[in-house]
Amino acid sequence: MNVRIVNKSKHPNPEYSTELSAGMDLRANIDEPVILKPLERTLIKTGLFIELPKGTEAQIRPRSGLALKKGITVLNTPGTIDADYRGEIGIILVNLSNEDFEIQDGERICQMVIAKHETVQWEQVETLDDTERGTGGFGHTGV
Repeated sequence: MNVRIVNKSKHPNPEYSTELSAGMDLRANIDEPVILKPLERTLIKTGLFIELPKGTEAQIRPRSGLALKKGITVLNTPGTIDADYRGEIGIILVNLSNEDFEIQDGERICQMVIAKHETVQWEQVETLDDTERGTGGFGHTGV
């Protein structure tokens, strides 16, 4: 899939770390370090602008290492970038740890996965087909 990109950052285009990676790391594009205090959230710019094909979205997800080791995650996970959005990609990070976290320029702060999606046409009906599960939800199968 070809995706058009405008890169106004000081960093290279996102790329896959391995041949079978689903996501590409995005980097902070900031003029000075940002201190993220415990339970604080902030918007970090990337300097990237993309033009996705119709029927696709970019999903913004946390980096597992930052989440596990530092308690840093993407607040609206997964964040969605729609195919018709042309603004700069910004990442909402939150610090769920008990310690300050310093974000440096060029630091890999999240990953982006490009995914296809369907557009729904609703069909109004009076009933739905029965299933074995039925209306059971929120832990109905036990522990």
